[in-house]
Amino acid sequence: MANLIPISTLFIGLHGLIALALSSLVVMERTRTRLWHGETQADISNQPDYLEKPGKWATFVEDYAQKLVIAKTSDDGLLQRKVRAYGNFIEFVPLALLFILALELMQVSSWVVWLLGITLTIARIAHAWGVIKTYGPSPGRAVGFFLTCFVYVVGTGTCIYEAVLALLKHG
Repeated sequence: MANLIPISTLFIGLHGLIALALSSLVVMERTRTRLWHGETQADISNQPDYLEKPGKWATFVEDYAQKLVIAKTSDDGLLQRKVRAYGNFIEFVPLALLFILALELMQVSSWVVWLLGITLTIARIAHAWGVIKTYGPSPGRAVGFFLTCFVYVVGTGTCIYEAVLALLKHG
């Protein structure tokens, strides 16, 4: 039982929930706007519209999906912002979680692991909220960016430091 990694496991689980929530926002926005590929009407202008003559399965899914949401008739850019919030999350979180996991496995002081995990969680929620709510610069986006950079700098530095110490100690 000494090899348990409860801190990393907690933050991996929490970030799994955030990823699920962000991807759900994208799916719901795609359903509202009926933009199944791309992020704007221009993105899909050259693609065939399979809903012009849908098959039974497409009709069933479309009818059911449209009952779940309030359809939109104009492009307000929200789908693009939700896609970017999710994409940015997926771009940065996996490596940050690896820092946390590796440091916990290296038995670094638990306060360091907690600091990185809590900071990453706050950063990614703030960033996603900022990107989704506002096009362009926003306080949430800025806070998320700088806190994520903090996690990367501290995580990278601590991982390298701990690895060098272990290599020197164990040859």
